[in-house]
This record gives sequence, C-alpha cells and structure tokens, in this order.
Amino acid sequence: MIVLPPLPKGGRRVRVDGEILGLAHNLADIAEFLRRAGLEIDPAEVAESPWIDWRDGGPERWGPEKGD
Repeated sequence: MIVLPPLPKGGRRVRVDGEILGLAHNLADIAEFLRRAGLEIDPAEVAESPWIDWRDGGPERWGPEKGD
C-alpha cells in the first residue's frame, strides 16, 4: 500500500497495485483500506505497519504544511 503525499485541501490518496482505493484523512481510514484488502489491523498500529509506504511525510501528516 502506498499513501501518496497530502493534497492541497487535505487528505492523502491511497494506492494498491497501481489502483487508487480512495482518500484517507486519518489512520482509521488507512486501517479501513487495509481491512478491505483483507488485512485486519488496529488503527493504532497503522503508523508502524511494514505494509505501508508513506510518501512525502509520515502518518502524522494529512494536510498541506503551513505556509504552502
């Protein structure tokens, strides 16, 4: 799973195998996308999951940086 960089209006697109699954706004959204893909994970464990490739910012970044 790849979590793409934050969008200007907030949220991050989530991609698996080249397909966009949707827009995530928090770790619970990522956990839900993983669940739909067949991987049960607690939202508290999402930030450290080896299945996720965070692009341009880690799990704490969901919107544009201030000043962008």
